Amino acid sequence: MEVKKRTSQGMTVLLLFGAVIFGMVLAGGLSLTVPSLGLAEDDDAVGSRVAAHAQSSIASFADLAEAVLPAVVSVQATTIEVVDDRDGGRDLFERFFQQRRPGGRSEPREFRQDGGGSGFVISEDGWIVTNYHVIEGATKVVVRFDDGDELEAEVKGHDAATDIAVLKMEGSGFPYLELGDSEALRVGDWVMAIGNPHGLSHSVTVGVVSAKGRDGTGLVERSFENFIQTDAAINRGNSGGPIVDTSGRVVGIATAMNFGAENIGFAVPVTTLEDVLPDLRSDGKVTRGYLGVNIRDIEPREVRGFRGLESSDGALVLRVMDDTPADKAGLRQGDVVLEVDGRKVGTTDDLIGYVSRQRPGTKVELEVLRSGRQIQKTVTLEERDQLAALEPEEDEVDENELEWLGLQYQDLTQEIRSMAGIPRSLDGVLVTDLLPSSPLYDEGVRPGDVLAEVNGSEILNSDDFERVIADTESGDFLRFYYVRSTRQGQAANFAIVEVP
Repeated sequence: MEVKKRTSQGMTVLLLFGAVIFGMVLAGGLSLTVPSLGLAEDDDAVGSRVAAHAQSSIASFADLAEAVLPAVVSVQATTIEVVDDRDGGRDLFERFFQQRRPGGRSEPREFRQDGGGSGFVISEDGWIVTNYHVIEGATKVVVRFDDGDELEAEVKGHDAATDIAVLKMEGSGFPYLELGDSEALRVGDWVMAIGNPHGLSHSVTVGVVSAKGRDGTGLVERSFENFIQTDAAINRGNSGGPIVDTSGRVVGIATAMNFGAENIGFAVPVTTLEDVLPDLRSDGKVTRGYLGVNIRDIEPREVRGFRGLESSDGALVLRVMDDTPADKAGLRQGDVVLEVDGRKVGTTDDLIGYVSRQRPGTKVELEVLRSGRQIQKTVTLEERDQLAALEPEEDEVDENELEWLGLQYQDLTQEIRSMAGIPRSLDGVLVTDLLPSSPLYDEGVRPGDVLAEVNGSEILNSDDFERVIADTESGDFLRFYYVRSTRQGQAANFAIVEVP
């Protein structure tokens, strides 16, 4: 009996211990306690930061949705075109049954296209923000509020380069959202998207900031790509709707989704909206300063390829367009822009953003690193416009190969220029073949590209090319400037490799 009693007591203790552990797990899972995240007892700084975050978090996403929804609108954009069929644009069946005027003339017909998206009110007097692609070409725009009220809105301004448009409703006293700070967002922060996906008005989704500064998407003009990536669901119809932080302030404009994946959406940061908003409200368009260069960031591993460069800060000039402000000021490909008007240029976004905010006619001072020396250039900005197309059109075929580069190349001839669309103004050697194991292949060079410079030295022919490379030693870095000709024009970049 004594043994049985002890066993019973032991089981009771075990059950009580298990209940305590289960209760702790359950409470933690329901966020009833602040998880320790494995913090050490003496880690006061990190611990206080977690506690502060827990205290500042909203009580419920429902509270956030309730506060934000009244200022979010569904946008219906209608485009009506009048088409005169006398040009034979309709098919035979349509023309046969089409009404005709007396005398046998075709009756012009109206064609209607309805589209839609989302938007949000940003002021008490009825200004609305949406995407440009939501209202592009619209002849009538109607917005609908969460309570069912519908109002007509007028397109007051748009900017295709950033995919932003502003609308205006008549009246006052509208609920509106405040603009937040997208720069302060951190990867992992909670955000909420509100919009009109697939016609399901005022839908709410929640996720986190997956990444910042996304580019290369092709969604807007390349110079202005700087998207917030989020896993808050964004679908067709969400375009133009707000992305808000946990305080209910707008930090982004839902713009697109990745069709090839789930939960990858992109939003224009609110800082971009703040840059263009004054011009859109006052002038209906954005007037930007323009340099006339193609630039990119410098990778940390490339720093040693630029004499005198101490870090990866700066904007590397890939190409200078003919007859542009940069060309007139004497900028060259291979220059690294370190400062603009005394402001450090950390990335290309710093230079693009600053120049774009200046008015045409403004003079800006650039500090440039060229061949190991820092020089000053004064550039008078012009208005940003479409890049002028370069003309195509003239030397001998002499195929060579450098073993360690895994490269075959030849001089440019008039025939090659004509066939490949290589402009007469571009000199260099043509890459005719490239091994997959070539270090240049890893840097993006492909057959058909023209190697125009090596370490800042202009290449006119194969002799120049071989002489520059022959002067290098093991451990040196070679900086190849290459240009690729396409139907859309010329694209340029740098390939930086180490001599084995």
